[in-house]
Amino acid sequence: MNLTIENILLVGSLLLFVSIIVGKTSYKFGVPTLLLFLAIGMLAGSEGIIGIHFDDPQTAQFIGIVALNFILFSGGLDTNWSSVKPILREGIVLSTLGVLLTAISLGIFVWFVTDFTIYESMLLGSIVSSTDAAAVFSILRSKGLTLKTNLRPTLELETGSNDPTAYVLTIAFLTLVINKDLSVISIIPLFFQQMIFGAIAGFGFGRLSKFIINSIKLDYEGLYPVLVIALMFITFSATDFIGGNGFLAIYICAVYLGNQDLIHKKTIFKMYDGLAWLMQIVLFLTLGLLVFPSQVFPYMGIGLLISLFLIVVARPVSVFLSLIFFKMRLRRRFYISWVGLRGAVPIVFATYPLLAGIEKAHMIFNIVFFISVTSVLIQGTTLPLVAKWLNVALPEKIKPFSDIESIISNIPKSTLQEIEILPDFFAVNKRIVDLSFPKSAFIVMIKRNGEYIRPGGSTVIEAKDTLMVLGDDQKVFTKVNDSLDKKFHPQKS
Repeated sequence: MNLTIENILLVGSLLLFVSIIVGKTSYKFGVPTLLLFLAIGMLAGSEGIIGIHFDDPQTAQFIGIVALNFILFSGGLDTNWSSVKPILREGIVLSTLGVLLTAISLGIFVWFVTDFTIYESMLLGSIVSSTDAAAVFSILRSKGLTLKTNLRPTLELETGSNDPTAYVLTIAFLTLVINKDLSVISIIPLFFQQMIFGAIAGFGFGRLSKFIINSIKLDYEGLYPVLVIALMFITFSATDFIGGNGFLAIYICAVYLGNQDLIHKKTIFKMYDGLAWLMQIVLFLTLGLLVFPSQVFPYMGIGLLISLFLIVVARPVSVFLSLIFFKMRLRRRFYISWVGLRGAVPIVFATYPLLAGIEKAHMIFNIVFFISVTSVLIQGTTLPLVAKWLNVALPEKIKPFSDIESIISNIPKSTLQEIEILPDFFAVNKRIVDLSFPKSAFIVMIKRNGEYIRPGGSTVIEAKDTLMVLGDDQKVFTKVNDSLDKKFHPQKS
């Protein structure tokens, strides 16, 4: 079946609908949702039931890059800086040195067990060297798994920021495979250029994006998420244009924005959460369509061998060596080692050798696909079980204070207060985004003239407004009063 303009929307919407319905029930059987999306794509592909012919790595790569932009940006927005800051060094080391060590150790193993050249082996190792944030956190969230201490922020930072390192390594070793006269030393400047330019551009575009979002006055609230999408793609493409790493730039930009006061921040977050899921489904469906099962089967033996080495040896060795100078309990290091899922990102990176037309491109792609599937199957289905074995999971009854909307109806009255705004309050005629409102408190509703309105960052506080404020504890309300009525509650120096 060939896709045409007439049936592409019908087929696409049906595949999307089936993916959502199947994903809703998949965890009753312990199967990771994203793997189901991939399987549906394969069933709809050239050798599947529907027989959609799709053999276009360039289109798949384009869809993959667009999808990764949304997934990485959404992950950055969700990253809480106060949670990440204590483990910043560990996360950065894992996402850089850890990825490099994984690529090298796996590459050397592939060189020994196959007829690949050393550069081709390192290319394969680089492609599968990063963990997949989409795969990791879709599984953690679906299982409702809550981890002890700083484990989750560590994994969040690593999985969200290690794709750029894997991307640079992939491009670097692909260059060496194509240009056999070049040496490894020649790619070192490229690595530092990509990472340094990407980091600087990400922070710079983050500050610029905040200024634009809070300064521009749009007539419709729904346009603000559209504005953020435009800023996201500008950040990625402009960084890539100047020779930096676009993936790193958009992640840093998103982390910065996610921890700032923005107009209509809640609307932007909700939209990106939905778009991230949409992009994950579309990405896995597309990659499923691109795969020909008959071409994967011949490499199952070598693929399984490489995958087991990656899971049991390469990943743990890289984690333990990366964290050797940090204080961390042994069982936590083991769990970080186990949470090394490979998902759609390596498959997207595997399209680069295909487009470059190198000799073993199809073999690399099929092995990478098999590694990603086995990783999600073996590690993804056992994350909760291993967490309990290693005693790094919190009991089910203990949950963090995170999703306000889902628990607001059961919240204790001590953490939900009504505050009346008097005419002489500091907050009168000021936007919410301009107040020094504590990050652990939220204005969930404003009662004005007998009516209730839902506040946003651009909402102007008026005299005689009654604010319904949600806070973590009683202490935060002192800070709330300070920000609303500084004249009577001066800030302590």
